[in-house]
Amino acid sequence: MTDIHTAIVDIRSAPLDPAAALDFVSDPRFGGIATFIGRVREHNLGRVVTGVSYDLFEPLALRIFHEIGARAQSEIGGPVKLYIAHAKGDLRIGDLAVVIAAATPHRDEAFRACRLAIEAVKHEAPIWKQEHYTDGHSAWSEGCSLCEEHKEAELLAMKHSGDAHGHSH
Repeated sequence: MTDIHTAIVDIRSAPLDPAAALDFVSDPRFGGIATFIGRVREHNLGRVVTGVSYDLFEPLALRIFHEIGARAQSEIGGPVKLYIAHAKGDLRIGDLAVVIAAATPHRDEAFRACRLAIEAVKHEAPIWKQEHYTDGHSAWSEGCSLCEEHKEAELLAMKHSGDAHGHSH
């Protein structure tokens, strides 16, 4: 059995399931479990959002998710069990978009593995997000192209907070 589970969930078939993530990473070897759950929010960049559409290249996304899991295991330097699942399709406000769970012997490694996984998914996976607004318009999210546009703000935020990323998604 593998210690990495990856999935793309077409939300027309079923929602993402945080309980499945916890079930997968629950293991008597591990005392620390960290989770990240990303939901569709109703405001972004000053606009009222009615929903989002996620599209992705599934075979490549799954391969990258698996590579992220292997990298987390390598960087943590000990045993890690990791679950990464992302939604595909049209989501409403409050729907779950991504679920990540990491289990390790201790909490620090679990938090680090979970953080590594979500940041890598946001930066590396071929996932496209289109936001829909109350005024009837929609726009493709720029994702981490924001990193380039806000380089100075990112550096300043990192200086003051120790955050490795500097802005929220």
